Amino acid sequence: MASIFTKICNGEIPCYRVAETEDCLAFLDISPIAVGHVLVIPKKEVDNIFDLDDETFTRLHLFSKKVAKALAKAVPCIKVGVAVIGIDVPHAHIHLVPINGVGDLDFKKERVALSQQEFTDLAAKIAKEME
Repeated sequence: MASIFTKICNGEIPCYRVAETEDCLAFLDISPIAVGHVLVIPKKEVDNIFDLDDETFTRLHLFSKKVAKALAKAVPCIKVGVAVIGIDVPHAHIHLVPINGVGDLDFKKERVALSQQEFTDLAAKIAKEME
């Protein structure tokens, strides 16, 4: 059965798209731990990030780097934190989270609530910085 991320890649489920390549997709997390929390995924469905072939693994990380740089320009922060957890969705993904302190990358904390318009505007703002 296809993961929710594969369904997003296939256009079956909408997302707040930030950037895309032939092999990767970046979109806003709909249950973010911070404003600007982005998920970066390979379009190829593989559960464990370390099971990706070397070429896809490398492209995913280089794409994540570009997205992180755009994210840092669009959302004020000291750094963009990176996490690979892979527990909730069986599809390799990288979390990019704007942070201003160590505690900002805590996935147990209360999630940020954003309106549909705020998500749309934020995705467009990050996407603009990708250009």
